[in-house]
Amino acid sequence: MVPKKYSEFLFISIMGLGMSLIMTLAITYINTGLDSDFLNRWFKAFLVGFPIAVVAASVMTPIAKKLTKKFTS
Repeated sequence: MVPKKYSEFLFISIMGLGMSLIMTLAITYINTGLDSDFLNRWFKAFLVGFPIAVVAASVMTPIAKKLTKKFTS
């Protein structure tokens, strides 16, 4: 189990993982199509996309929470 104090970082990492997996898969497929080298190209895109997605999620999470609270209160 991960200690509760790391829950926000774990949430951001899981969100970044999911976002980067789905987005790099879709974008690689749209840009290059499905062929024998697809998985290699996708994995390279994922390796670049994952850290970017984690940073983006860490920046956007507090903003999204504030906006959600503002629009729903």
